[in-house]
Amino acid sequence: MPVFQESCAEQIQAQTIIIIHPGSMYLRMGRASDLNPFTLLNAVARRRLPGGTVHRDSFLPNLVPKTKELTQAMEESRLQVSHTLQSCLQSDGRRRYATPPQQIAAFNRRSNPEVLSPPSGEWITRDQEVIIGDDILSLNPEEDYNIHFPYKRGDLNIHSGAGGSLRAVLADLKTIWEYVLTNKMDIPLRDLRHYRAVLIIPDIYNRLYLKELTTLMLCDIGFGGCFLLQDHVAATFGAGLGYACVVDVGDQKTSVSCVEDGISHRNTRVRMDYGGGDITQTFFWLLQKCAFPYKACDPSDKLDALLLGQLKKDFCHVDLNVCGSQEKTFIVKKPKTSTQKFTLQVGDECIVAPLSLFQPELFKVTGTHNVHTQKRSMGDSEDPHDENYLRETSRRGMKENLEQTLEMQEEVVTPAVAGEEEVVVDAVDSAPITLSNRDLDAPRDFVVGPQQLLGLDHAVLQSIDRCPTEDLKRKMYSCVLVVGSGMKFEGIGMWLHNRISLQIPYMYRAEQLDIITHPKEMDPGMTAWKGAAILSCLESAQELWIGRQEWERIGVRILRERAPFMW
Repeated sequence: MPVFQESCAEQIQAQTIIIIHPGSMYLRMGRASDLNPFTLLNAVARRRLPGGTVHRDSFLPNLVPKTKELTQAMEESRLQVSHTLQSCLQSDGRRRYATPPQQIAAFNRRSNPEVLSPPSGEWITRDQEVIIGDDILSLNPEEDYNIHFPYKRGDLNIHSGAGGSLRAVLADLKTIWEYVLTNKMDIPLRDLRHYRAVLIIPDIYNRLYLKELTTLMLCDIGFGGCFLLQDHVAATFGAGLGYACVVDVGDQKTSVSCVEDGISHRNTRVRMDYGGGDITQTFFWLLQKCAFPYKACDPSDKLDALLLGQLKKDFCHVDLNVCGSQEKTFIVKKPKTSTQKFTLQVGDECIVAPLSLFQPELFKVTGTHNVHTQKRSMGDSEDPHDENYLRETSRRGMKENLEQTLEMQEEVVTPAVAGEEEVVVDAVDSAPITLSNRDLDAPRDFVVGPQQLLGLDHAVLQSIDRCPTEDLKRKMYSCVLVVGSGMKFEGIGMWLHNRISLQIPYMYRAEQLDIITHPKEMDPGMTAWKGAAILSCLESAQELWIGRQEWERIGVRILRERAPFMW
């Protein structure tokens, strides 16, 4: 009977906890008790003031002008991947073969679209000032709306254009989250004091943004309590794993870190500014090389951007048994234009595009892609006892202990010459400084290629190499968890397995490398959301909640005490 009561209490508690997982493309939000969250476009369209500045965030990463050097570099990378594929074997041991791109292009040039229906449908005209989520797709592009995605490349989309300030981005998030709460979840805003929220944050976080987001949830929206949870930690809970090297491929970012017992090791975290959207643009470039029959396709158009994303999902794979050209069809449907059906042939383009994760030079089509690591705190005026204070005081303690040790040694050994003691102390004192720097700031930067690009397999290997102990490295080599919606290609887990296996240091090769791409048979895009829902209902999570009054009284200092990660 007590078990039944406990499960009932947990169920009631889960119904009043809201899990929010914002991404660069989609927002996932729902009650902890829900089987699946509501998923909608993480965007807001606001009516422009007369004479106001035009700003429309793109649905795909923007293409850069194709210079001769850029085209040549990408073509070399494409040939490199093609040659690798030609040297691979099929599962029955036969060598792979590929249809020449010229032959595929000749077929596609002759392919004419079939008109399925005459022009029909209308753009939806709206009189609302603000439009949220998927409704933006049916907006007439000629209407005077600005479109904003509050997240970009895995973090807040702060820019110098219209609506790009931190205040404006937070206002967009408030608008979107309140819309989901009232319109999708039927929760009146006045009742939110009875609800608590878990916000899933990037693994590599910006302290200022976290402070503002906590204020947004507790003071501006009015949740009764909240806590923040890193996406990689949430992913391990969702997959039911005690430890894993987590690879998270989203729409615009790819991040890797090593998580053990709910802790993401800071020095192992790395984020690259490329993801599923960049794979889509690379796939479009490859399709154009073999005479893509839909000539009017424009990736900057929102409907064409979604069509290209769908073609990538439908056509792309890493199945080495599929050889030669394949005939595919797709339908283009837009308001006020006739519905057309296109037939085309595709070859190894469908494999080369996903493999650009391992050959990131192919992402040059969308510009430069930075590599980010977790930076040390620069200090916060509201938190005088931050990590800088703790580091300095611990360093002072080290120095005092060292001086005492030296004094004790002097009683036994002959006294040193005056002035020598200072030299020794300073020399030894510098050792803990470099040690603590390595511990806190990882001065060993991730080694990137000559073009400042880091492939996925190298990111995983370098992340694991930064684990503090040999035992932890062994654990991480035995369990790599792939989550996010940007890498859902058949066979890519095996390719990642092979790439890492070839490069594992000799001493760890005895470990059985396990790549998990569909944890618990669920959509990998949902893993982190599900993990946050599970964690929020655990008894151990009760001490993580931060209330509004506490936040207003104590402020950012409470995050150092309560946050389930090193603040």
